[in-house]
Amino acid sequence: MRLVMVPELPTDPGAAVGLQDRLRGLVETENPGRAEFRTVAGVDSAYDDAGNVVAAVVVLNVATLELVDTATARGRVSFPYVPGLLAFRELPTTIAALEKLGTVPDLLVCDGQGIAHPRRFGLACHLGVLTGVPSIGVAKTVWGEYVEPGRERGAFGDITIDGEVVGRAVRTQSGVKPVYVSVGHRIDLETACAQVLALTPRYRQPETTRQADHLCRMLLREG
Repeated sequence: MRLVMVPELPTDPGAAVGLQDRLRGLVETENPGRAEFRTVAGVDSAYDDAGNVVAAVVVLNVATLELVDTATARGRVSFPYVPGLLAFRELPTTIAALEKLGTVPDLLVCDGQGIAHPRRFGLACHLGVLTGVPSIGVAKTVWGEYVEPGRERGAFGDITIDGEVVGRAVRTQSGVKPVYVSVGHRIDLETACAQVLALTPRYRQPETTRQADHLCRMLLREG
């Protein structure tokens, strides 16, 4: 899979903030024409206490959720822990994994934020802009405030930052804690939430994220 933009990978927090501010204007929050997703990729990373990081990309068939392709990469953490800049700890290995992928997916689902981010430019936005592929952020934690959704599957409540709606808390399974969905790039929020529900027939997390996470854990054990 080829990127449409040469990635910048700053190691300094100030430069990283500046890069987010510069790239934010490239984010598209609408579908480019009719949205048809036949394949979807889950992107995830994992670390160990020694500073090693692994990244995995798992591509599934949207209709069947069967495995289509995978790619992985290993690296070392080179960026400090800074809230709002966590993407920069994962980007080098994630990009390396994406470049090994033999399939160009129709949609990327990231274990992190999209525009539900202090600078409206989380990991899903960054990867969407770099690849040109529609992307969604599906996070386990939330920035800002949100309305608690009803307890039934499919219920949702808006996520807001400074009074702006930036995503939705979506109940993917009845009685289970919601996930926090936001637009990454080239998709609208309604479509993003519909895709997340389609990817969660049995569990809280999208099947793409679950399988990518499982592959990351296997890589760390092997390493």
